This record gives sequence, structure tokens and C-alpha cells, in this order.
Amino acid sequence: MSTEVVVPTLGESITEATLGQWLKQPGEAVSADEPIASLETDKVAVEVTAPVAGVMGAHIVSEGATVNVGAVLGSIEAGSGASAAKPAAAPAPATVVADESADLTLSPSVRRLILEHGLDPTKIKGTGKDGRLTKDDVTAAVAAGTATAKVEAAPAPTAPANIVAPASGRAEERVRMTRLRQTVAKRLKEAQNTAAMLTTFNDVDMTAVMEARNKYKDLFEKKHGVRLGFMGFFTKAVCMALRDIPAVNASIEGDEIVYRNYADISVAVSAPNGLVVPVIRDANDMSVAQIERTIGDFGKRAKDGTLTMDDMKGGTFTISNGGVFGSLMSTPIINPPQSAVLGLHRIEDRPVVRDGQVVVRPMMYLALSYDHRLIDGREAVTFLVAVKNAIEDPTRLLIDL
Repeated sequence: MSTEVVVPTLGESITEATLGQWLKQPGEAVSADEPIASLETDKVAVEVTAPVAGVMGAHIVSEGATVNVGAVLGSIEAGSGASAAKPAAAPAPATVVADESADLTLSPSVRRLILEHGLDPTKIKGTGKDGRLTKDDVTAAVAAGTATAKVEAAPAPTAPANIVAPASGRAEERVRMTRLRQTVAKRLKEAQNTAAMLTTFNDVDMTAVMEARNKYKDLFEKKHGVRLGFMGFFTKAVCMALRDIPAVNASIEGDEIVYRNYADISVAVSAPNGLVVPVIRDANDMSVAQIERTIGDFGKRAKDGTLTMDDMKGGTFTISNGGVFGSLMSTPIINPPQSAVLGLHRIEDRPVVRDGQVVVRPMMYLALSYDHRLIDGREAVTFLVAVKNAIEDPTRLLIDL
């Protein structure tokens, strides 16, 4: 008996996706509701689960193919993996990866990193869903110098078909853009073509916030079960500034301006396939603890690949923290139909003048990119100064000043 595996409903207005990866190969045993394939949509990766228990049948659709909702991807056959004979597989190219890693399920991007750096994936702890390895896991192993694979005597590796390796050793590789990356590229270019984008900068002294964080972080984590970071402070400061400068929280729809009395803050978090931007709903009504818990949950679910379409919808303003990657300064691009985005950057000690004296302070550059069609320069600068003042004097966040 055979049961078809079809593309599930992907969300409102989404009719197609790209088959990113088969997680189960023909002949392997599968349990009901076990992930067997991953789909890439315009916003997130969606796992396809087995409708019944049995044995993975033939793959009808290849990785990288575009599929519509309801299309048949493959089948689940009756039986068990132990009794089912697996189809003969083509010989795998010899590599320096240890033999025991053959049973690991690796995404193409992770496998490529493993091979490039000659690592043994069995020696790397996976933090993805079901313990699967992510690109961040491999990158961390490279930085730590661990998980080096044991080189065995083997024939020379066979180059994949999409890599051109001439005798000189120079190589090129062509990798199909993911649907998510294609959508990001399209939307960012549309933002540049549509909005009259301008960026204004300021810097902020992080001394007060860092002192408050260091003083209360242990008590905060004990009481609320989440670490106290800087995003909670900045999100609260942004919500206060948006209330005072409503144009920054507005958007243009046709020949109308839509003003909002709520703040749904989009925050960029890192996922295995790149940055995703889930939304903190009604952040203006949340405490710092609630904001930190929400962001922490987003980060965990992004790493696990369990963020949904609804998590990404909406958003009236975006905060992007390039500082976690070491960025000193940037000009972030607006996320349409939003009208502004705040870029945070790395904190570094710099000499500044305080009361006529040169002192060293932990400073961060802030960047506000905004749509000049809607937001005037005075409003943009006033907004950024309001955020700066709240961070430099966190008491303002408590007394709503």
C-alpha cells in the first residue's frame, strides 16, 4: 500500500515553494509526522512530515525544483525500514569525512562547509532540530579548531558537476539561489526603487545600560527565565520614540498615510538559511522581560526552523542588530511597507569628552534609515535623539519620559 506525500498548505497567498532538501531517502523507515523533506517559501522553511508510518518510497520531485501546493512529492510505502531493501545508490565520492558520518542528514550548505574544511561532522554537536547540524555549528567548530577529520588513504575526491576546477587550482561553484534569498533580493531592490531613502546617524553611550545589565542580569534571569540583553532596552526606547514621532511608525498606502497607535516591532534573528525577521506584536504594551522572552523564543525557533508565516507578517518598524556580527556602521534598508529601520552596531571603547575631560566610554553608532517621502529630517533626527536619550538614561524608560 502506498500513501502520497503532498505539498501542504503554506499560508495565505503562498501557492508555491522550492524543495530544499530530502531528509529521508528511499528505503529508510519513517514514523508518522516525522519530517521527511524541507520546503523553502518566500519567507521561511517549512518541513513536510510523513502522513503515515512506513518506508520512504520514490522521490518524484528533485531538490531545487519548484512545486505548487498539493503537488505530489513522493510516497510512503507500507512496511519497515529493516525489511525493505534500499535501492542501489550511486558510489559516493571519497572525502576526508569519517565513515561513521554517513548516516548524518546534512543540508547541502552544511555538507559543503564540512568538505571545504575537512571536518568530521560526528564530532560536532548539532543545535538544529533533532540535533541536526547548522552552518553556525560548523562555523563555530572551524573557529575552535575542533572536529578535524582523520584523513584516510583514498582516491582523489571527485569534483561535483557544478564545480569547474581547472589545472591551476582555481574553482567556481554555481549554487541556485534559495527562494528566500530571491525574495529578499527582490524586496530590497523594490525598497530602493520606491522609497526616497535617507540615513541619519548618531552615537550612544552604553555605560548606563551596561551597568544596569551587569547589576541585575543574574536576578533578571532567575526571575524571568531569560537572559537580559540590550534588545529589550532598545525595543522599549523605540516604542517610546514611535509614540512621540508617529510618522516613523506610519506607512504610505496609495495617496494615504496610515498612522498607528500600536508598535509591532520586526527584529532580525539568525537562522541556518540566513536572517529572518519575526514580529513582536504590541511591543509597546510589553515589559522588558516580555520582550526578551519573545526574542529568545524567536531565536530558538529560527534555529530549529519552526518559525511560521504568521510570525513574519506585519511589522510597523524594524530593529536590525549588525553589531552581533562586528559591524561598526551601516545604512540598513527599509523593509516595505514600513517607513524606517534602526540599525544597531558593535560596542567599542572610544575617547569622548565629558565635562571638559577626555574619557573612555563604551560607544555604539546608531543608524536610522527612513523614507523621506513621509518622514522629514527633523522628525528622523528627533526620533534618533529620543532613542539615544533613553538608552543613556534608562530611568526614562521607567518613568515614561
